[in-house]
Amino acid sequence: MKKYFFFDIDGTLVYGEGKGLVFPESSKYAIKALQEKGHFVAIATGRSYAKAIDTMKELGIHNMVHDGGNGYTIDDKIIEIRPLDKGLVLDLIAECEAKGFPWGISPENAAYRLCKDDAFMDFTHDVYLETVVKKDLDPSSYMQIYKAYVACKAHEEERLETLKKLPWCRFHETYLFVEPTDKGQGIYKVMEHFDAPLEDVVVFGDDLNDLGMFDKRWFCIAMGNAKEALKEKADYVTDAVWNDGVYKACVKFGWIDENK
Repeated sequence: MKKYFFFDIDGTLVYGEGKGLVFPESSKYAIKALQEKGHFVAIATGRSYAKAIDTMKELGIHNMVHDGGNGYTIDDKIIEIRPLDKGLVLDLIAECEAKGFPWGISPENAAYRLCKDDAFMDFTHDVYLETVVKKDLDPSSYMQIYKAYVACKAHEEERLETLKKLPWCRFHETYLFVEPTDKGQGIYKVMEHFDAPLEDVVVFGDDLNDLGMFDKRWFCIAMGNAKEALKEKADYVTDAVWNDGVYKACVKFGWIDENK
């Protein structure tokens, strides 16, 4: 029976950081074997399409839920990317200005952020995403805003009232991402596209931003290295990513054959 697999990237399919990123051979085998068996295979990531496309190609995958569930791509073609609520983002930026928090935005499907000056980088020293300084930056002049970024340390975000009305998450000590956080809605859109039953969905994840795709309507697998909150929602907990967790789960449930 055909299944629809959705894999988080970091901590699920790969581990490590930067140039030290490792894609286990067992995971490579599992991805290829699933595709050869006729299953649908996709990435499910919070990254923007522009930030994730190279990884998708490197993994040999042609489908993706991206932009935190607000976008999806099928057979290497973008079907949709929905922006954040622009009015709320502008309100957040105004509050950041009033309270002294440096900020940035991503108003385009591109792998960089825009900032009005060097304050954001001076505070964060971030290497995850390229920062382009545009001194006359006017967020209201853009048709849409896909992501925003606020430079602040943990718990300082409690001072931002507008942030309570927007989805956000923190992966770095010095700043947070204002971005969609419900990968589940992107998965639902893909299944709606194919008019396929939700019970045929299988998801793999490891971190708190995967909570939105751990839905009772389909089968959820947490990695052995996953956060406890995710393991508690999982239907099954496999081994860690570095201990062939993806491969072991796929063999256990008969989705692929054992690699002899």
